[in-house]
Amino acid sequence: MTDFRSDTVTQPCAAMRQAMHDAVLGDDVFNDDPTTLELQRYAAELLGFEAALFAPSGTQTNLIAMMSHCQRGDEAIVGQQWHTYKWEAGGMAVLGSIQPQPLELQADGTLALSDIVGAIKPDDPHFARSRLIVIENTVGGKVLPLNYMRDVAALAKKHGLKCHIDGARLMNAAVAMAAEHRLSPQQMARELCQGYDSVSLCLSKGLGCPVGSLLLGSQVFIQQAKRVRKMLGGGMRQTGVLTAAGLYALQHNIARLAEDHANARYLAEGLTELASELPALQSLTVIVPQTNIVFTDISPALADRLLPYLAEHGIKVTASRYQASQGALMRLRWVCHLDISRNQITETLGFIRQFAAQS
Repeated sequence: MTDFRSDTVTQPCAAMRQAMHDAVLGDDVFNDDPTTLELQRYAAELLGFEAALFAPSGTQTNLIAMMSHCQRGDEAIVGQQWHTYKWEAGGMAVLGSIQPQPLELQADGTLALSDIVGAIKPDDPHFARSRLIVIENTVGGKVLPLNYMRDVAALAKKHGLKCHIDGARLMNAAVAMAAEHRLSPQQMARELCQGYDSVSLCLSKGLGCPVGSLLLGSQVFIQQAKRVRKMLGGGMRQTGVLTAAGLYALQHNIARLAEDHANARYLAEGLTELASELPALQSLTVIVPQTNIVFTDISPALADRLLPYLAEHGIKVTASRYQASQGALMRLRWVCHLDISRNQITETLGFIRQFAAQS
């Protein structure tokens, strides 16, 4: 099986499993699980926050953050394609009574600063209270630059708003940007968080944990977040079995994300070469990746034949239909992760070549 569907499908390595097996345990609801306390301390120090909180998922840490920053009737400014707005079942509105104000993304994945300012409501009883700006980094595999992140944080402070980062793949952004800024990935991640009131960091994507995310912020914020986590059913007991994996991931799996980025480029280059060589793949367009996610657009007719062929050979990808200016297209999403090897990518390209030759 070669599973490109997501970096959430990764399996814990032997060393991570051993760390989970050996974890010293307590009861996290009583705040005395030593391994969980150590993960939270380590992560907070790593990213420059006072405190951290472990939760089952990134969807929950994002919702906890929004419900901790906002009250009923408050508004959060988000991106139209942000995970917090589009892919979290409307939780901010349904469970938090928070009004989302979605904005269109720019081509580079950012929200225009002028659009953010324009969305901030005046202090008038007719309007919801603008309270929070949410930023996602990476978004669709795109990296939001450091200067932009700083500009948003400054904008929020100027207008008296809180700001939160959905950093599900924050470490991918840090690894992609580190060399440019002559920093380690860990230092880069810390820089990306400066000026923000909170950040959600997913441990179960490229970092390779079986489950879990972290929410980071001030001591006062995390105390409120604990209350919200309890309300949402996120209070767990011997969490050290899980947080040992998170601690291992933060200590060993950040720098290795560069391998996933390199594999994504290798895959993109191989697909581009096949599309240029083989008439059967002429409708295939490759979007150059910035991190570990490759998007390709193909015609629905080609997708109807290619996707079953890939599945027959144990290759899994996700696909979604959308309407472009030139007509309907299928967008395939290929995610590289620690369980996708360079050899598997080479084999996948070989199978696609065989498919095109038979078409």
